[in-house]
Amino acid sequence: MNNKEILKQVIALKPDERFMLVEGILKSLDEPDQKIDAIWAQEAEKRLKAYRKGKLKGIPMEDIFENNS
Repeated sequence: MNNKEILKQVIALKPDERFMLVEGILKSLDEPDQKIDAIWAQEAEKRLKAYRKGKLKGIPMEDIFENNS
């Protein structure tokens, strides 16, 4: 069965059935990537160590969330 045939069958479903399929597909795409999570954890540790050693300057929260209206 090719993609066009699958799409044709899916479109023939009731709206709530199509919604369940779409939701399932989107959830399958949103699975965490352990390799990326590990890379970000290492980066966070590296930045925290640099900050604690005074090699990295912090930005005050007020400056980050300042309203520039």
